[in-house]
Amino acid sequence: MTDPEPNPGLDRVRRELRSTGVPVDAPNPLRSGVHTRGYLPHVKREGSSYFVTFRLGDSLPQSVLLEFKRQQAGKLRALTKPTPAAREEIDRDYQRQIERYLDRGIGECHLRRPEIARIAVEALLFFHEKQYLLQEWVVMPNHIHLLLWPMPNYTLSDVLRDRKRRIARKANEFLGRTGRAFWQHESYDHWIRNDQEKSRVRRYIRNNPVTARLCKEPELWKWGSAYHEFVRRNGQSTAAGTG
Repeated sequence: MTDPEPNPGLDRVRRELRSTGVPVDAPNPLRSGVHTRGYLPHVKREGSSYFVTFRLGDSLPQSVLLEFKRQQAGKLRALTKPTPAAREEIDRDYQRQIERYLDRGIGECHLRRPEIARIAVEALLFFHEKQYLLQEWVVMPNHIHLLLWPMPNYTLSDVLRDRKRRIARKANEFLGRTGRAFWQHESYDHWIRNDQEKSRVRRYIRNNPVTARLCKEPELWKWGSAYHEFVRRNGQSTAAGTG
């Protein structure tokens, strides 16, 4: 795949991944390897789970994002020992900044509306155990987090594109909007490397509504996997709707 323009971040990730066993120059980097759809490098490892975040188009102003990127670049330049672990920690801190900002509930927060949150939940659950396994998920007022395992023959890129389009189309119909992007163009995805990291991501996703002060317990947030598991354990049912 040929990138439209030089991307230092992508080049750095490629160099660091060569020692991890990820086939950086694989024929289809959407299955295994590294690619970009814009600024972010996206690492894929076939058979792996991913932590995914996609956010509403007005949830993070460009000026704020550029400031976070400027800080990230400054920290990378200041490294005295630029090891992969040190760089990864700086990248993780950059993502934490974004997550904290999103939890402030900036923008119109269309996903706060029960009708639209329900559209998102139904769309996500429709292909669960058909195209992917949703291992953890939550719909927040201006973003969505997933811990997702694509099933064989389905790539993460295809899954996200299809589901985001479905949610956006139905939500815009409900809102009566035309000609305006519902989602930020590029999603964040992170390849889960081990069980310890998966446990950490699970806890983060489940507790995100509590961290954002939307509820006191994860099971009280209706638009997340913790609530749905609680309902099932107590003998109730949740409908997944249509795809």
